[in-house]
Amino acid sequence: MNILTYLDFELIKLLYKENTLSQRAISKRLNCSLGKTNETIKNLKELEYINDDNSLTDLGIDLIKKNKSAVILAAGQGIRMIPINNNVPKAMLEINDEILIERLIRQLIEAHINDITIVVGFMKEEFDYLIDKYNVKLVVNREYQEKNNLHSLNLVKDKINNTYIIPGDLYFYENPFLNNEIQSWYMLENRISKHSNVTCNTKNEIVKVKDDGLKMIGLSFINQHDSLYLKERLECLDDGMHDSCFWEETLYQKNKMFIYGKIVDTSYVDEINTYEELRNVDDHSAHLNNETLSLIADVFKINVEQIKNIKSLKKGMTNRSFLFEINHDKYIMRIPGEGTDQLINRKEEYEVYQVIKDLNISDEVIYMNPQNGYKITKYLDDTRVCNQDNDEDLIKCMKLLKEFHNQDLKVEHEFDVFEKMEFYENLRGPKSLYKDYKQTKEKVLSLKKIIDQLPKEWKLCHIDANCDNFLFYRENNEERIKLIDWEYAAMQDAHLDIAMFCIYSMYDRKQIDHLIDIYFENKCDQQTRIKIYCYISMCGLLWSNWCEYKYTLGVEFGEYSLAQYRFAKDYYNIVIEEMGNMK
Repeated sequence: MNILTYLDFELIKLLYKENTLSQRAISKRLNCSLGKTNETIKNLKELEYINDDNSLTDLGIDLIKKNKSAVILAAGQGIRMIPINNNVPKAMLEINDEILIERLIRQLIEAHINDITIVVGFMKEEFDYLIDKYNVKLVVNREYQEKNNLHSLNLVKDKINNTYIIPGDLYFYENPFLNNEIQSWYMLENRISKHSNVTCNTKNEIVKVKDDGLKMIGLSFINQHDSLYLKERLECLDDGMHDSCFWEETLYQKNKMFIYGKIVDTSYVDEINTYEELRNVDDHSAHLNNETLSLIADVFKINVEQIKNIKSLKKGMTNRSFLFEINHDKYIMRIPGEGTDQLINRKEEYEVYQVIKDLNISDEVIYMNPQNGYKITKYLDDTRVCNQDNDEDLIKCMKLLKEFHNQDLKVEHEFDVFEKMEFYENLRGPKSLYKDYKQTKEKVLSLKKIIDQLPKEWKLCHIDANCDNFLFYRENNEERIKLIDWEYAAMQDAHLDIAMFCIYSMYDRKQIDHLIDIYFENKCDQQTRIKIYCYISMCGLLWSNWCEYKYTLGVEFGEYSLAQYRFAKDYYNIVIEEMGNMK
């Protein structure tokens, strides 16, 4: 894509600083052969960028002096910054007595780059004061939770023209910005990272490699010429099919970026992605004083500094969790998610854990607060969740579930599906996202008459007995299972747990019947099977309402929420059909 080569750009910048130089001086400064130097000079003379005396022409000077701009990408929540990611955007972290994004802005202004646009999303209000203080522009990414920074950059693609593209989580120890940039480049750090698959070849080209590559920093400069192609790529890839992609995906042409690499030393920059990285850069940062970590320290009777290797775990549907180490032992801290206080009674959850604590069926609870739901559990190494499509796994999980049901345990509270359905509906508001919700609800409610007439096995149930909550682990060279996450557990018909497993797995009817046969060892009567179909319909609408409520809080579950509503409708029809067949 470049008309000019890497050496062409370097020579123009050199001549702008020192005016005329001899071929030998140029060769020495650029650290290249005299032959390559003469070839470069000849090319630039033909393109009318330098004169016969090796001074820059007006065209060459104009190339240098073109106004530069900057785009700072600061929309994301920074999930890996747990446990402080809900309190402050990463770009607003205070490091060495400076706000991270303010440091970047000041460095840009020092380089006489004043046209600065910031793409914001999470806690966007925190950035408003920057407009008045530094005369920057803000652009809001309203889809920051669903889409990665490729979408953020596409929102401001018209501003890309001799532009720095800057992640808002970078701390540069010296100013990386120059007002005389002319060639496009992407910054890499000269150390290997398992999260990278690129390196720089001898031509300063960024190419993909099969093994670990150089650490990708994210800072880039895009000149006017290359901005045209980048804009096309942004618009092409921001198509709903690449929502999880980083903007760097737009730089690739097959296995090579169309811009050059710029390699810096490890001491040049720090990327602040995690609590640990923040602590390494500034162990006195005010943001390190976190209530969650203070709680952990109190529970284990240690100093906060002894909590090591904090890592965010995959965000669950209800909670956020992170892994941490104390004296090389690993634990998980659960932090209740958005709106969870409305959904779950933590005192009742605490009661359940007290009832099951001696069964060795659940994860080992070190600490649990019955008021706010904060929970610390022992971490199990070498684990996997149940494979919902593997019969061996299903047989083991249903055996464990049945053994639990046979314990015939009791608690003081129950899980009333229809009551919960109304509760979630009230939380989500009077209007459903589904146009035929009223008719669907009427049909599902009519199933109550059928359910009430059928026998039940009333006992403590897990309620959320889905495949992801069956955790396989190894102990003494033997694979064992735990059933985790008991926050919805309550008194109910044991067969409701089977329905819950099915709808979470988004099974079709053949798979549902197969799971029922596994649990009952091929001895399920038709009446019980129909009852489970009823539960599938009822719970489908229940979790559909739950998903709609979470949607009002900005949490989207995509295909899962649609599947739940379909279960409500489809299995009502199946129940009616099967009831007719029994007459």
